[in-house]
Amino acid sequence: TIILAFLWYDAARAFFFDDGFHVKVGSLVLLINVICLSGFSFGCNSFRHLIGGRLDCFTCSAMARTQFKLWNGATFFNLRHMEWAWVSLFTVGFADLYVRLCAMGVITDLRWVS
Repeated sequence: TIILAFLWYDAARAFFFDDGFHVKVGSLVLLINVICLSGFSFGCNSFRHLIGGRLDCFTCSAMARTQFKLWNGATFFNLRHMEWAWVSLFTVGFADLYVRLCAMGVITDLRWVS
């Protein structure tokens, strides 16, 4: 999740340039990439276990009820965990390729909104 924090920061910073806020294709590519990686990570069985799957009683305390709500939220992502895995695999590859091609000058990052 620490890596996700860095990726979210990078995705947010990708919209801000020296001359202001812009929406570029590269900004959207990085944002879609981190959304897909987050869906995969937060649907992981080990994440679900950490936030509430290890509990024996979900109604014993206020903290247990809160953990149950978090666990249910992660279950939403877990239902399609394999799809999140494949989609995030392709978005990571595409984002890396797109950034590399822009950095090499092969393609230019098109601006959508200024």
